[in-house]
Amino acid sequence: MFATVYCTQAILPTLGREFGVGAARTGLTISVVVVAMAAGAWIWGPLSDRIGRKRCLVLSSGLLVAPTVGLGLAPSFAVLLLCRLLQGLCMPGLLAVGLNYVQEVFGDWLGGKAMGCYLSSLVAGGLIGRVGVALASEQVGWRLSLAGLALLPSVAALLMHYALPESASPAKEKQELAAVMRLLGNRALLLATLGGCALFFSFVGVFSFVTYYLEAPPFSLSPAVGSLIFLLWSLGAVGPVAGAVADRIGWGATLLGALTGSLLALPLSLVGTLPALVAALAVLTVAMFSGATAAQIGVATASESDQGSASAIYYSCYYTCGAFAGYLPGVAWQWWGWAGVTGVALGVLAPAAAILLFAQVVRVHRPKL
Repeated sequence: MFATVYCTQAILPTLGREFGVGAARTGLTISVVVVAMAAGAWIWGPLSDRIGRKRCLVLSSGLLVAPTVGLGLAPSFAVLLLCRLLQGLCMPGLLAVGLNYVQEVFGDWLGGKAMGCYLSSLVAGGLIGRVGVALASEQVGWRLSLAGLALLPSVAALLMHYALPESASPAKEKQELAAVMRLLGNRALLLATLGGCALFFSFVGVFSFVTYYLEAPPFSLSPAVGSLIFLLWSLGAVGPVAGAVADRIGWGATLLGALTGSLLALPLSLVGTLPALVAALAVLTVAMFSGATAAQIGVATASESDQGSASAIYYSCYYTCGAFAGYLPGVAWQWWGWAGVTGVALGVLAPAAAILLFAQVVRVHRPKL
């Protein structure tokens, strides 16, 4: 699934040239899919509470195949966006439901490391979707590269059907609206959602438009060489370590540390040298996966019931922020260049870090997050 989420990210300039659209509009190939994911979370989260996590995982993976093939056949930019929309509606059945599945099946065995392993496993998909597609596009063209990704959910659906164990039967909550209203007052869920959204916005925004930065002076790199910046995703292997840290110091403190790391790293990318940019994005990647691990532990443990609805709240907010991150930094790039992209990211990270810091300070005499 994760290979298809950002499969267009590393080839945005290529798509712009193919369809004759600018940076902000090509960023819509990211925004459209994450908006659909935000909406789809409200379908798949409660549905998984009713029919079971495994059935949702297999079903959504199978449904993802057709629109992925459609990407490579799109005759126009509008059709490309439609295929991305359909992809986004399928994906929460894997990502949002997967969060609860991992916690239910493996949480007692591995603790916070279970969520860390789950987040780290997304790294491989992210590398395929970014670096793999960019390199393959140089050899066989972007159409075949995007359509070829359909092989992954095809095989995954079969493997999950036959290999995954069933999770414990979730409680069937008939009053989803009441459950959502109750969860909206859950302090832990709201803090986890805030921190996760801020990290995701900065991460998507920066990595969506760094390829434009790398193709421009002073770097002037080719699309294939510039896409190698996404190899930094391999640092997402920090997930299990972050999970262990969250078990020790609390997911709230771990999430705050990730936000702080991102705030300190982004100004370094403005130095204008390749080593400084790589170092900044390396820290941003570690912070993203560490913080996402902590946030998802917070979501999965925020409530003893209605976990599907809790995931829907988290991911609908999470991917709504991702949708803005696929567009607003593009506008900032067109007006102010890379300084605009980093400025927008910092403007989101700073208030989130301040709120998490305040929550940690006033947490004295309360149970550890």
